Amino acid sequence: MDLRTLEALVQVVRCGGFTAAADRMETTQPQVSKLVAQLERELGQALLHRGTRRVQLTDAGQLVLPHAERMVLEAASLRAGLSELGQARRGELRIGIPPLGPQLFVPLMHAFKLRHPGIELRLYEDGSKAIEAAMLAGELELGGLLAPLDDRRYEHLMLIDDRLALLAPARSRWSRYPVVRLSELADEPLILFLAPYMLNERIDEACRQCGFTPNIAGRSGQIGFIRELVRSGVGVALLPASELRHLERGDFSVSALVEPEIPWRIDLAWLRGAYLSHAARAWLDVVREQPARSASSAP
Repeated sequence: MDLRTLEALVQVVRCGGFTAAADRMETTQPQVSKLVAQLERELGQALLHRGTRRVQLTDAGQLVLPHAERMVLEAASLRAGLSELGQARRGELRIGIPPLGPQLFVPLMHAFKLRHPGIELRLYEDGSKAIEAAMLAGELELGGLLAPLDDRRYEHLMLIDDRLALLAPARSRWSRYPVVRLSELADEPLILFLAPYMLNERIDEACRQCGFTPNIAGRSGQIGFIRELVRSGVGVALLPASELRHLERGDFSVSALVEPEIPWRIDLAWLRGAYLSHAARAWLDVVREQPARSASSAP
């Protein structure tokens, strides 16, 4: 059945006649009569009593009308929903956020929700490797990944270009050194992220270049827990400088890390050539309006 024929029946009954229904549907009275007649032929039943001064439904018409009303209403709801999706007024966005991502993503989320309050943000919080796997599996549209990225596979926008710094307890000897060489940490107990996290590979490689293997005191997937472990003296940690600027210096010591510097750059990435929902494209619009942050500009 054509929705237009169902709508014609509904409007004839609601408006009390073919002429008024034609005005409502912005067509002609003969066209409305033709649509109702087409529906009757398809169903093999007369739906309206002809020859009466007012619209009267037959028994078959009384059975069909509520179904027709429901189908017309559902079609209108579907069209409205699709229109809202097209204007990014509703829907959901699945996005991967790395463990060091809150300071990057919270301002973006705030700006996005102000503009698109009807879109639900579904966040997947994990390391770059897990986020990448979820994107390749089609479970995420966008994700924050540790750069550099494979340009053949991903399109991406830089969110922040930073470097790692040394976080140590305030009463440790490192509080006397504003700058620390990585080789000086050869015997220092280090607190790293969980094994699968890509940042660990960057740290391991830098340590090997300096001729030592990291002395791992512990691992965690939560930056807050890592900070508490450092505060209590379990070990020191190498974390992005931008994550350490607002720490209470009565509890912590922060030193720049050199020889070598270990870069930490996060890009917002999506699969090259993949379909992006209206919500994802709206998110990218917000990101493009925000200037990418460098180590010096990050709060």
